[in-house]
Amino acid sequence: MGRVLSLDPGTVRCGVALSDSARTMAFPRPALAAGEGLVARVAALVADEAVETVVVGRPVALSGRATASTSLADELFRDLRTALAGVEVVAFDERLTTVEAGRRLAGAGRRAREAREAIDSAAAVVVLEAYLGGPRG
Repeated sequence: MGRVLSLDPGTVRCGVALSDSARTMAFPRPALAAGEGLVARVAALVADEAVETVVVGRPVALSGRATASTSLADELFRDLRTALAGVEVVAFDERLTTVEAGRRLAGAGRRAREAREAIDSAAAVVVLEAYLGGPRG
């Protein structure tokens, strides 16, 4: 079974998390810089890590309506579907994942200022855990 890669797209950074090969645990990876070249960096990671599925977090408002961030995620989703032939690319509702990631980091004793670099990938872990069926790792 191939690994699953989760992305939490943002305007500055794109959070990254990767499952183990059994798809039972989610691990944060260093966030990638957003913008030009992001799709190529994701494609390289997919190839290097034997990823079969890419999950793109799709932020929507609590009401379910699209937000300004939704179009950014939708664009990344479309670009990855085009670039990653043979790899399943899935859009996944990520409501409140950044809030949950912040709670987890705070619970681990990380202050907000220190956690800025980690929050994006921590949010990607929350998305991946939800996609895989709940917290596991």
